[in-house]
Amino acid sequence: MTIYFTNVGIHKFTIKRLLEGALKYLKQPNRDVEMSLSIVSPEDIQRLNKQFRGVDAVTDVLSFPTVDNPTRGVLDVKSCPADAVNERTGKLNIGDVIICLERAKEQANDFGHSLKRELCFLSLHGMLHLLGYDHVEQEDEQQMMALQEEILNKMRITRDAR
Repeated sequence: MTIYFTNVGIHKFTIKRLLEGALKYLKQPNRDVEMSLSIVSPEDIQRLNKQFRGVDAVTDVLSFPTVDNPTRGVLDVKSCPADAVNERTGKLNIGDVIICLERAKEQANDFGHSLKRELCFLSLHGMLHLLGYDHVEQEDEQQMMALQEEILNKMRITRDAR
């Protein structure tokens, strides 16, 4: 997996390890996939939220998938639209995840765990959206939350990690 990081800082290696582990856990391709992950200001994420979702508010994470994967099945570069494959690398670009650092700091404090853990949670949450997971319905939300906790625990990124 290739992740193009912008402003992620010291936690990018942990996030990369987590997301690669999550793909493996979900039986998704690893070598043939790429995505971007950016850390932005509250003003930037509010602008994006308003522009793309019509919500004029700061949020913690936004995901912009490039591939429609409604069954949450295994991604296959050969069966995806040509415009989703990066011509330069030949990898399937699954999309972009944008995280608000200030909101992540607030939530880490509110939940009583480290910023590292919150950034990992938000990165994973965003990537799951890129893979077709959603939480519009209560049952889907419960399933997605349970899956996130399962993966984070398996990768030893726990709530008590300060």
